[in-house]
Amino acid sequence: MNVSKISELSCQGLEELNYLLLLLTGLIIAGGIGALLTCVLSYIFGRKLSPILSEIRLARKIDRDIEAFIRNNGPLPIKRYSYSDIKKMTNSFESKLGQGGYGHVYKGNICNKSAVAVKLLNASKGNGEEFINEVISISRTSHVNIVNLLGFCLEGKKKAIIYDFMPNGSLEKYIRNKNLETDPPLSWQRLHHIAEGIAKGLEYLHRGCNTRILHFDIKPSNILLDKNFCPKISDFGMAKLCSNTQSIISMYDARGTVGYIAPEMWNRNFGGVSYKSDVYSYGMMILEMVGGRQNISIEASHSSETYFPHWIYKHVEVGRNLAWQEGMTPEENEICNKMIIVGLWCIQTIPSDRPAMSRVVEMLEGSMDQLQIPPEPFIFTPTKTEVDICTTSSSN
Repeated sequence: MNVSKISELSCQGLEELNYLLLLLTGLIIAGGIGALLTCVLSYIFGRKLSPILSEIRLARKIDRDIEAFIRNNGPLPIKRYSYSDIKKMTNSFESKLGQGGYGHVYKGNICNKSAVAVKLLNASKGNGEEFINEVISISRTSHVNIVNLLGFCLEGKKKAIIYDFMPNGSLEKYIRNKNLETDPPLSWQRLHHIAEGIAKGLEYLHRGCNTRILHFDIKPSNILLDKNFCPKISDFGMAKLCSNTQSIISMYDARGTVGYIAPEMWNRNFGGVSYKSDVYSYGMMILEMVGGRQNISIEASHSSETYFPHWIYKHVEVGRNLAWQEGMTPEENEICNKMIIVGLWCIQTIPSDRPAMSRVVEMLEGSMDQLQIPPEPFIFTPTKTEVDICTTSSSN
């Protein structure tokens, strides 16, 4: 083989080798780019999916915690229903009775006989505490003035609570009545009966149960009325259980509704949180029952001229025999004045100055002559924003 032939073969071999090296280099670069791209995409999708995965893990943990809590506090004396049972008894949620921040309430039937109210909780609502509070708290009660819990559903994110159906709805619609034809005003005798019933229900929660139950959200919309207008305390989502010997309880958040929150709930300088906080809310509510109007208006300032308890206190000072409405009988006037004085005692600023609910029952059932007008309370109700700020700072 001559030299030129050998040189030609060598050049060809070098070209093939260079080609292979270039191909290998390209593959290495492509692989690196692919790996880098994979890492970038994984990072991007990881950040996108992380909150979703965290939410799923949290939801599963909450469900496990609820199941464990129910097991540890069981067996519960109420029936557990499946979600398909809930759909069946509400006819696929055909008739909605109301709604709120907790979810929606639907009318239903059990075995096509007994009418029930089914409260379907929002899947994303809170950490499950409200559901636990409702189920555990009410399942431990048995009183004519406490709503009767019939069952519950806990199936993943689907949570529901089943109550007796209350045909007359809530007390709120009779106090803030906008349709006098369909919902005529309640008589003074009936208002007095309702005020007594609520007081007895609260007395039972505070002293009649094996475990004291503090409601923390007493207001007209949480008082349901049966066919005979017998009041039933409902909605225990903010309730707290404590021992009967525990006078002051630890709270890390402000609970309740603006207009009914006791001063110590948002500012501990007024005193410790206790069952007297429910007494305050009750007092604001029965004053509202007398006034037939809201205690607080978003448009109004918090001055004494626009704030109802101050206004009503000044009128009580004028005289006990003051007629609040034209055409009132002496009996109706006495009921009205009695409810006002009891309400003013209940909203005293310092918790220790407020009566226990047992004393409230005595005052409502007793004679007007035995009641003294209380000192005028110093009242300031925080705005919604102020309560939120208090809650946030207390939680940190």
